[in-house]
Amino acid sequence: MTQFSNVPPETDLPRNIGKPATRALLHAGYRTLEDVSGLTEADLLALHGVGPKAVRLLRETLAAKGLGLKGES
Repeated sequence: MTQFSNVPPETDLPRNIGKPATRALLHAGYRTLEDVSGLTEADLLALHGVGPKAVRLLRETLAAKGLGLKGES
């Protein structure tokens, strides 16, 4: 049985952030975690479809890669 993902293979965005958040990020041109690391939490929440859960998952994934959101240490 094949499992389908809502994240295209050419990105490294977390696969569990949900379809609305994934679509919002891709539509805004953010395809990689490095792209997202240049954003603030407010920037992310301003994207229609990105909510607190997606921000938390992005923050956790960024931290695992030694990255963070803009303005966070």
